[in-house]
Amino acid sequence: MEHGLLWLPLLAAFFWLAWQGSQEYQKIEAYRTWAEQFDKAKYDIYAVLGKKGNSITWGKPTPQGPIKLETFSLDDVQEIRLLVDEKVVDTNKLPEKGRTIELEFVFPAAKSVRVPFTEVPLAAEWGKYLHSQLKSG
Repeated sequence: MEHGLLWLPLLAAFFWLAWQGSQEYQKIEAYRTWAEQFDKAKYDIYAVLGKKGNSITWGKPTPQGPIKLETFSLDDVQEIRLLVDEKVVDTNKLPEKGRTIELEFVFPAAKSVRVPFTEVPLAAEWGKYLHSQLKSG
């Protein structure tokens, strides 16, 4: 009986991990359906982002689909900055990691929009891409 009680927490941990994996899979599948409408899209655990034409839409991924969606136009963006730990970072001199990684979209007369990322290189790649679209648009 003692051995059974020792395995009980391990069994509970296994079921919890299986449930978490199922939730993440459902998020990815919901994102995949949502992303079909965009020219370019990204998914990570913090945010989804999609670009169609000059419109940027972003929100929070959930198993039922993205929520808290916001849309804005690149035409209205004055500047795009990469922030790592609340500091502006040069995309040519990237830090290896940071606690908070965000792309900040600065508007002339309104507050800025910050889209979170999990990885510095991914955020830098998106920043460069959107910055090139900003110049060409």
